Amino acid sequence: MTDRDLLMIPGPIEFEPTVLEALGRKTLSHLDPRFIETFGKLLEDVRDVFGAPNCTPMVLAGGGTLAMELAATNVIDPGDNVLVYNTGYFSDRMARIAERLGANVDHVRAAIGEAPPLEALDKALTEKRYKIVTMTHVDTSTGVLAPVRQIASHAKKSGSLTIVDAVCSAGGEELHQASWQIDIALSGSQKALGAPPGLAIALFSQAAIEARKAKKVVPASLYLDIEEWLPIAQAYESRKPSYFSTPPVNLISALAASTQLLLEEGMSARVARHRWISHAFRAAWQALGLASLSVDPHATAHTLSALLYPTGIDASLIGAIRDEGVVVAGGLHPDAKTKYFRVGHMGSTRGGDVLTTVGAIERALVRMGYTTFEQGVGLAAANKVIGGALPHT
Repeated sequence: MTDRDLLMIPGPIEFEPTVLEALGRKTLSHLDPRFIETFGKLLEDVRDVFGAPNCTPMVLAGGGTLAMELAATNVIDPGDNVLVYNTGYFSDRMARIAERLGANVDHVRAAIGEAPPLEALDKALTEKRYKIVTMTHVDTSTGVLAPVRQIASHAKKSGSLTIVDAVCSAGGEELHQASWQIDIALSGSQKALGAPPGLAIALFSQAAIEARKAKKVVPASLYLDIEEWLPIAQAYESRKPSYFSTPPVNLISALAASTQLLLEEGMSARVARHRWISHAFRAAWQALGLASLSVDPHATAHTLSALLYPTGIDASLIGAIRDEGVVVAGGLHPDAKTKYFRVGHMGSTRGGDVLTTVGAIERALVRMGYTTFEQGVGLAAANKVIGGALPHT
């Protein structure tokens, strides 16, 4: 592996030059007027990315798991009932967080690679009163795309608060937090948002903020208590200096640069580009005879592909692909970890990256003795999609 290898894992991803330039600038004081302007503008822009004009955004040092902790800690009390719409490894993680907070956790599950039917969700919601319903928009372990809009609608009708883990979807999949009735949407900086790892992002509706005020048990973690962070976020948005914990200045500057690029592209256009890229990859996988771990194409992410190893091929394929100049990821779900690999295609990914990746996978498969396809067929299939118009659905 060399520094010139193309990084095509489900995060961190390749970054745009202006993002890297922002990351490498001289570090400013967190009270410097220039940084206050950058951070304040970022908080405003994050609302546009998530479709959350009336929500309160928070950007903290930490990863996606910290964002999950931030969301759960502020609305869950011991003894609360929490329902997890489970699509994989990170749905299980949210359940573990809720359990550590003393919640009674139930799951709506399906087989690995499938989205649970909404009928099962409705059945659970009629059997018990749940304070919280959580869902993972795109589970990075399986590539399953959950029907977040419908899940949230059903949950709100039952009177539940809704939490959406958008770590692998925000900035790449369609997401409208406010109109979809999502109380807390959370993410990390290192995936489709297009910035280096190290930032936890969460946006709280007014109902979620009221739920924090109504909590019976004050959060044990000072750092995770949004009541400590609310005045900080409000101050920065008002372009005023404030302090609770020193923000990661350069990471925030990098995310601000990436968010600006994202909004310049436009959310609709960006979602369409991710669909176009994913369609090109899907065409290639089909031509190569590779099957997706995610069973339903309508419930399959546009930000990554989770692909089953073909007969006679094992995890050594990942090293063979790396030898061809592209870095992909192994399986993650513990019940199928050795059966599949994952290709990330989000953020700055363009048509040329698709062809580079497909070509590397083709050559690696041939080197490993998998020759059930005519060499070049995957490239041709992907190139046909890339040469067409961007899809809108």
